[in-house]
Amino acid sequence: MKDLKLVSLKSHDCHILIQQLLVVAKRDIFPNKVRLAITWLCLFFNAICSKVFDPIKLDELENEPAIILCQLEMYFPPVFFDIMVHLIVHLVREIKCCSPIYLLWMYLIE
Repeated sequence: MKDLKLVSLKSHDCHILIQQLLVVAKRDIFPNKVRLAITWLCLFFNAICSKVFDPIKLDELENEPAIILCQLEMYFPPVFFDIMVHLIVHLVREIKCCSPIYLLWMYLIE
């Protein structure tokens, strides 16, 4: 608590943070445009983690990560963006090929 850091989080904890808590926590911290980009990212993760999909909605979701990342790159330094951040571009294609993401989660094995 002294350093105000989150440590030893499991992947499920990170998913909950980005899907639910980040939307609320960033309200008074960031400027309006940054807040909008982060909210769009959180809504994207909520959409791809749902159990029921509309195929037409998946086609629309496929273009969103590139737009979201471009918006985030305008506000955050390049050091923030490593290869892991850009992997979200492939998530919708993975849903189309394999199955919904909740069937591929490894929480039980962790």
